[in-house]
Order: sequence, then C-alpha cells, then structure tokens
Amino acid sequence: MPDANSRFSGLTPLLSPRSIAVLGASSDPTRIGGRPIAYLKTQGFGGAIYPVNPNRSDVQGIKAYPSVESLPETPDVAIIAVPAEIATQAVIDLAARGTKAALMFTAGFAEVDDAGAAAQSNLVKIARRGGMRILGPNCLGVFDARTAYYATFSTSFDSGWPVPGRIGIASQSGAYGTHLYTLARNRGIGASLCIMTGNEADVTVGECIGWLAENPEVDVIATYLEGIREAPNLIAALEVARAAKKPVIMQKVGRSELGGKAAKSHTASIAGDDAVTEAVMQEFGVVRARNSEEMLDIAHTATRKIYPVKNTLGVITVSGGAGVLISDVATDVGLPMPEMPEASQKYLRELVPFCAPRNPIDATAQVGNDVTLVNKFAEAVLRDGGYSSILGFFSMTASARRWPLTREQLNLAKAKYPDRLYVLSIIAPRDRIEELEADGWVCHEDPTRAVVAIEAMGRFGRAFATPPGAPPPAVHPVPLPDATPSEAEAKRLLASAGIMSAPEQVCASADEAVAAAEVFGFPVVMKILSPDILHKSEIGGVLLGVSSDAAVRDGYDLLIARAKRVAPDARIEGVLVAKQLQGGVECILGIHRDPVFGPIAMFGLGGIFVEVMKDVVFRRCPFGADAAEEMIRSIKGAPLLLGARGRPPVDIHALAQMLARLSAFAAAAGPALRSVDLNPVFAMPEGHGAFAVDAVLEVG
Repeated sequence: MPDANSRFSGLTPLLSPRSIAVLGASSDPTRIGGRPIAYLKTQGFGGAIYPVNPNRSDVQGIKAYPSVESLPETPDVAIIAVPAEIATQAVIDLAARGTKAALMFTAGFAEVDDAGAAAQSNLVKIARRGGMRILGPNCLGVFDARTAYYATFSTSFDSGWPVPGRIGIASQSGAYGTHLYTLARNRGIGASLCIMTGNEADVTVGECIGWLAENPEVDVIATYLEGIREAPNLIAALEVARAAKKPVIMQKVGRSELGGKAAKSHTASIAGDDAVTEAVMQEFGVVRARNSEEMLDIAHTATRKIYPVKNTLGVITVSGGAGVLISDVATDVGLPMPEMPEASQKYLRELVPFCAPRNPIDATAQVGNDVTLVNKFAEAVLRDGGYSSILGFFSMTASARRWPLTREQLNLAKAKYPDRLYVLSIIAPRDRIEELEADGWVCHEDPTRAVVAIEAMGRFGRAFATPPGAPPPAVHPVPLPDATPSEAEAKRLLASAGIMSAPEQVCASADEAVAAAEVFGFPVVMKILSPDILHKSEIGGVLLGVSSDAAVRDGYDLLIARAKRVAPDARIEGVLVAKQLQGGVECILGIHRDPVFGPIAMFGLGGIFVEVMKDVVFRRCPFGADAAEEMIRSIKGAPLLLGARGRPPVDIHALAQMLARLSAFAAAAGPALRSVDLNPVFAMPEGHGAFAVDAVLEVG
C-alpha cells in the first residue's frame, strides 16, 4: 500500500483496511448486504468483520451487532448497504464513531434527481466534519484479491476468482468495472484490484488512480471514465503515475454529444470537451483505448515493464500474408519497421533462398522442417536489426508436435538480448500460453492487436523519458474589466503579458486616422472599434488594403456609418488604424475555459485550416515555450510554417513565445477570463516575430 506520507495515502483505510463493518448485513449470501460477507469469509480476509444488523445476533456465522455504537472497535471502513432513507443516519453514526471511510452501495442520490443530489451533498458534509471519506454512493465497491478484501456485491465472482497480477482497475461504472475484470480473468490476465467509484460524491477516480500509482503492488493502471468531476486530483495522479513509470490506459467514453449526455445523466458528473480530455491524456502520456479489448491488450503488454523510448518493430513470420497485414497496421499507428541491413538479408537468403528477409522477415514454412532456423533467423533479427520490439507470428504452430523444440529455439535467441520487448501472435491451449508468458513472451492471438499494443509501449517510454518542461513565462496578473473590452483594450491587456500586436492607433476622427496611416505607411487596415461589436467583419466593419489619405478619410466615415446603421445602440470608441502586415502565415491562438480543467490553449493555422480542416491542437495552461513549440510542430499543417515548397520558414521561436505567454496570461487571469481569440496572428518570416492582428477577450 502507499507510504503513509504520500499524497493519496488517506485512501488506505478505504482501499486496504484491517477491519470492516457491514451495515445492512444479510444472512443471505446472494443479497447485496450478504455478498461481501460471503466473499470475505470464503476468500479468507485476515481482518475483523463486523456485521451490523439490529434484528440478528449473528450473520453467516459471524457475531452481529445492533448498531455502529455497539461495535467492539472502530472499523477502518464501513460498507453501507441500507436503504437511502436511513443512509444519512448511517453516515452520521459512522462519522461520530470515528470511522475513516465508508463505501456506499446505496443508490437513489445524485444519479436520480435534484433532491437526491442535495441529499448526497449533505452526506459529504456530514462525513467531512467527522474526517471520513465516502466512496459512492451508488457504487459497486472495491476488491483486492491479494488481501482477500471483497467490499462488493458483484456477481462476477460466481464464475471465478481473479487471476493474480499487477494490473489495477479504477472505474466510475461498477458494472463496467467488473466487466473489465471478468474479461481480464477470462483471458488469464492478472487484474487483482478493482475500484468502482459510482457517483463520486467525495472520492474520485482521479484519487483512486493516484493511490494505485503510489501502490508498490501495482505496475499498470487501467481506468474507465464517463466524466471527470474534478481536475486537480486527476492531474496530480497522472503526474505521480508518470514519475513512477506506471502506464495509465484510459477508456474515456462520451466522445459524441449523445454519449456525453448519457455519461452526465449516469454519473452526475461533467463530461467536458473530449478534445480537451484528449489533450490532457497526451500531456501525461496516458494511452487512450478505443475499447475494452484494446485496453486489456495494452495493459497486459505493459506488465512486461519494457517501454522503448525509440520504438522500432522487427517481425519474424511464417506467413507472408500476415507480414503484409502487420506492416499495414504498423504504418497506420506510426510504428517504424526499418529494413534489415543488406548483409543480414544476404545471410538469411543463404539459409532459405526463398525467404523474404527485409522486414517483416518471412522465414516461411521451412522452419517446420528445420526448427534450428527459428533461432538463426531470430538471432539475426535481434543482432543485426537492433529492433526494440520483436513480434513473432507463429499462428497455430504451438499446437504442433514439434512445438517444444520451436519454443526452445525462440528462447535461445531471446536469452541473449533480454532488454527487448518480445511478443508472439499465436493460437495455443492455455497451458502453452502460460508457459510462453513464463518465458517472458507476451502472447496475443491477433497480430494487428499485438502491433497496436507494441506501439503503445513506445508512447509510454517517450512519456517516461521526457524531462520536465521549461517553466511558463512569468506574467503578472492584471485586473480584468468588468465587461468584455474592445479590441484595443484587449490588446493593451495582452501586451502586459508580452503579446505583441501590429502597430496600431485608436482614432477619434478622420484627421487622426490619416495621420496614423501616414506614420505606419500604406497600405493600412481600418476597423470599427466597439466593445459591443466583437465580430466586426460580419457587419462590414473591417477595411483591408486602404492605400491613400483620401481612402482613409472615406473609410473612416464608412465604418462609422455602417456601425450606426447595423448596431445603433453600440458604444463606438472610434476607428482602429493598423499597419497591414504582409508576408506572414496566418495562425489562430486561443483560450477556452474548460469547466473541468480550466484555461485551455488552442493553436492552429488560420483561415480554411481552422474553419474547414479543424487542424488545431490543445493544451492545459500554463506551459513553457518548449511545450508551445511542440504544439505548433504537431499540427498537420506545420510544414507551411517550417518552409514547405520553398516558402521561408516563419519565426517559430516568436510564435512559441507568444503561445506560452498567452497560456500564462490565461492562468494568471483566473476564472473571470472566459476566452481569448487571436485570429489571425501573423507569423512573420524567421527573425521577424509574430503579431496579433485581431483580438477578442471575453470576461464574465
């Protein structure tokens, strides 16, 4: 269990208790209040079990007590399996007794209606006054097979008990959490510990991930989320997991609008923006699984604890077709498969003239005639190819009579290079799979799923090896106005954070506009300036390429007239005259306040790329210039910034500095800042900076 001084150790009484009270204890081992007692007894829980039932002197052969007050000691945790109408009194009694944690099976709270939400909030207030944590309500509980702690009423154990292993599961959904566990058990995957958080009135899935990350008995964390109720503990947990080099595989549902609504109604939590959640996962090296099958594939592969920073795949196959299939999937997921050196290819052709020695390396069915070829091919691939990950496609050969010899040949080569990730795509009886896994191989039946899992190991490796980023720029918070400001005022506020705009001047007359234009030099841009007209182009409030004194005078009058006609009640501060920049690449930088994660920065190319292609990237604020540059280089349109087709590269350094400063400004501004939209920002040629041409800053 976690060290007593660690951040998440406060959950230990809940997740690894020494004594357990069961309120609503039943003598019927098939009822909700009876199952946990039956499981604890049959599996040999080593601590004290205290059934609480005022109508019985014993429950399932264990002495029962009429009330919490009558218990011989204060239990570490209490299971609450009583009706909702008396659940509040149960929490009051436990808090008064000094119980450190309660686990609530009871439903009928925030997942039902507003009255249930109010009752749930009251439960938490009572518990916190007594220093007690609550898991649930409406949760399926916890189990840890290693300590025989079964605080759950799941029926999944009717068909078998957990396979010993070092995968921990944290799930908001109880039914789906035990579904994952059952899938793992049926595949022989060791997932011994599962926490199901339910409504998350108090304890969140983020905290549970953190406790698992601090637990030395857990190596890999699989988590199922429907919505994220609070961010700080989740962020802290992911930081702890990455620092401990513990992979987190997350199945986050609610991508679609319909799915998001379903998640909110089911868990009474905020689903948030899926793109933002995706960005947070990428920030911490969390791998998102598309389905449960993929989650378990990746989690099982991760238990080998080999995470290549530079992940390359070498494939040995007995089927040319399988080699092509594997190559296609590797290309799709971005897993490099470098060719074997020419000298090694020549050597392999000498062994089997009709083999395919490039990579994938097709040893052909000839290995069935001469099993020593397995070792020779494998050793050549390991020695000469230098691949960090090896995938062998041997299909059904493990069922053949000569398989023990083949296994021996594979292991001979493997023993010389123990630092690689070894995976087999193989169909075999369970006992032979267990033998291979004991040898250090990871076994998958389907080769395409194996490739996906192998690629994920490289993502973990890169995340674990990434050093701490540069600190965010130092930005002193400035007071925000009470209402959304005009463009000029927005730019003034942003300039305090070092975010530069094109040279410009607010003009209250046509004469002032002409004078400003002569200072900047023609052509200029002219815009109506009003805090009530934020989207100026929609009313014809922007004039581009204004090239003479006369055109400036006419433009000034035209902009004022248009504003008064379209928005007669708008406050007009004048006309903004700005130098028209040329030769840069249009980008968009923005800030959006996410209801869960707070300010989120966005970057993308401007114009059609953001409107049609949606080629944008997000990151949680604040961050340094190195993270900003990584964002810029990650978009699909990055070549347009880096000098594609003879274009001069833009000033990436200045653009990254602007994005980092914007992130720091947003973090310093606090919750009053709703959004910032810098569109466009002109990224000028290298060495000439980046400038915001338009700025909308919303407060409220």
